[in-house]
Amino acid sequence: MFIQTEPTPNPQALKFLPGRRVAEGGAVGVRTLDEATASPLAEGLFQLEGVEGVFFGEDFISVTRAISAPSWDEMKPGVLAAIMDHFMSGQPLLRDGGITSDHAEYEGEAAEIVQEIKDVLDSRVRPAVAQDGGDILFDRFEPQTGVLWLVLRGACAGCPSSSATLKAGVENMMRHYVPEVTRVEQAA
Repeated sequence: MFIQTEPTPNPQALKFLPGRRVAEGGAVGVRTLDEATASPLAEGLFQLEGVEGVFFGEDFISVTRAISAPSWDEMKPGVLAAIMDHFMSGQPLLRDGGITSDHAEYEGEAAEIVQEIKDVLDSRVRPAVAQDGGDILFDRFEPQTGVLWLVLRGACAGCPSSSATLKAGVENMMRHYVPEVTRVEQAA
């Protein structure tokens, strides 16, 4: 098995491309050791010194290291071994139950606006962000104020250019395609 690596705009994150599907049911982000118990691969990666976050995209894995962690030259062999061991074992990415999230329900016109937002995210924003080893997800929309809250995951979370990506790129695009959006903010 050959696993390629690519740098990301976030110097603390590295993108690993195993040459096969990774997250079949949609992207998954893991930020803590407790969350990692839902995934055998995440659990294996979090056992490595310096791993601070793991993100599984459709065909890639982004690993984020702590600022105080060893260099990527020191960490990369362990990460590659953990990924290879996982795929060779045949285990699923997620254990039963997986990782769940709660989303608010919208009704009427707000539901239509939220669907438009999600469509723009899926068709125009997420593919570009995935190229950098990350993902961007809808968190919530405030119909009264027009504020859209998004979550950056993977290499994009904590990236020095994430604020510029949200404000200059995503906010302008959203305001163009979904005029009800007045501002875009990053959710915690």
